[in-house]
Amino acid sequence: MITSTRRKKSAVERVTSDPVSRRKFLLLTGGTGSAAAFLAACGSDSNDMSSTAASSSTMGGDTAASSQFGEGDLGIVNYALTLEYLETAFYNDVAKSGLFKGDDLALIQAIAKTEQQHVDALTATAKKLGGPVAPEPKAEFPLKDAKSVLMLAATVENLGAAAYLGQAAAIESPDVLAAALSIHSVEGRHAAVLNVLTGQEPTPDGAFAQGADMSTVLDAVQPFIS
Repeated sequence: MITSTRRKKSAVERVTSDPVSRRKFLLLTGGTGSAAAFLAACGSDSNDMSSTAASSSTMGGDTAASSQFGEGDLGIVNYALTLEYLETAFYNDVAKSGLFKGDDLALIQAIAKTEQQHVDALTATAKKLGGPVAPEPKAEFPLKDAKSVLMLAATVENLGAAAYLGQAAAIESPDVLAAALSIHSVEGRHAAVLNVLTGQEPTPDGAFAQGADMSTVLDAVQPFIS
């Protein structure tokens, strides 16, 4: 008797290898150029294992970290939800701090509203996947002055975008992947705006963004969890 040891393909691998799934994914994401570029960057074939090796490297730091969120797509959704809780709390605290006024305050409030929508969408997705839903952590952020807060905001958004990208290859459901990609795109746009406001390059990684594994991201946000 031969027992198969082949691992289950992720959504990215299924989409890139199946033309029908690829077309469906592009329809789900609106057929955008960014979606096509995402597939090209994440795809691999039997003759080129470099992207698979990169995925394994990125997800290597996820084994221990994922235990607190659970396995599979639900675990990834709850991980993302935890980050969105923190982002929402951060921007709400900044908006109430009195450090920003006028157009600057309006930008902060607009981003806060978007992050809350991400929380709502991910909460609904976790419930749809059978739950449980990750609880909201208590958070505290250093809000000393406008300049340092903007720098922290840029760091938070760049980290958020990297977190979504770091999990893309592990997501099994094309629908969850499409949702994650749509949020990743918004996080990247937030990051680009804040990077420019703080005198940084809009895309610090260059033409291709770099993902971050769970351990790296969680270590970065741990100082803000009270």
